[in-house]
Amino acid sequence: MPDSTSQAQSNWKFGMGFGLNFVGGTNISLAPTLLYNVSEKVTFGVGLQYNYAAIKDLRKTTTIGGNLTTFYSPTKKIITLLEFAELNVTSKNETPTGEVKDSFWEAALFIGAGINVTNKITIGAKYNMLYKEDESVYTTPVIPFVNISF
Repeated sequence: MPDSTSQAQSNWKFGMGFGLNFVGGTNISLAPTLLYNVSEKVTFGVGLQYNYAAIKDLRKTTTIGGNLTTFYSPTKKIITLLEFAELNVTSKNETPTGEVKDSFWEAALFIGAGINVTNKITIGAKYNMLYKEDESVYTTPVIPFVNISF
C-alpha cells in the first residue's frame, strides 16, 4: 500500500528562474518558486522575484516582488503559463541636474509557453499583457525564461 505522506511530498517542487546579462550594463535576476503539482497537467506556483539592472553612471533599478503562476502541460514536452506579478520598483537616475530617485508598484500579467528540455529544465517566453512602453519597468513585453526545478 502506498504511503500517502510520501505521495503528498512528491507533489511539491522547488523551482528557480534566473537571468544574467552584461550587454550595455548589468542585469541580474533571481526568481525562486514553490510549485504544487495538482495533476500531471496542472501545476500552481507562488514565488518571489528580484532583479537588479544598472547602466554605469546613468541608472540603477532594483525590483522586488511576488508572483502567482498556473502552468498547464498539454503534453510532456510543452507547457503554457498564466502568471500575475506585483513588483516594487526603486530606481536612481543620474541627470545633468543631479540624482533623481523614484519608487513605485507595477503589476504584470503574463501568458507564455515553453518546452521541457528535461523533466527539470524548461525554456520559453512569456508576454506581459499589461505592458505600457513608456511606463513599464520592463524594456519589452516579451521575456524569455529558463526555469530549473528540484
